[in-house]
Amino acid sequence: MSFPSLLRCKTLLVPCRPVLRSFSTKTDGEVRITKILKEKFPLASSLKVVDISGGCGAMYEIHIESDEFRGKRTVQQHQLVNQALKEEIQAMHGLRIFTEVPRK
Repeated sequence: MSFPSLLRCKTLLVPCRPVLRSFSTKTDGEVRITKILKEKFPLASSLKVVDISGGCGAMYEIHIESDEFRGKRTVQQHQLVNQALKEEIQAMHGLRIFTEVPRK
């Protein structure tokens, strides 16, 4: 597949309109994903979910710090988050995951 043919492939594009919103309000998707992750990772000391697609729900960034990640490699931590969100991921275009273990 040549590079120009990739540019013509419109099925990969996700239509989004820029949405102006306050940082104090959350989208429905952010609220839903936050709820799921709080249930799956009750020991999380920090959790932040941001819709980085402009509010249309196509792409999210997740920052989560939890003791449940202790002793696990980064890839294993990310797999746990992916597993918790397996239903939601199907409707997403992309997902950025940042995991940490709390310092003792």
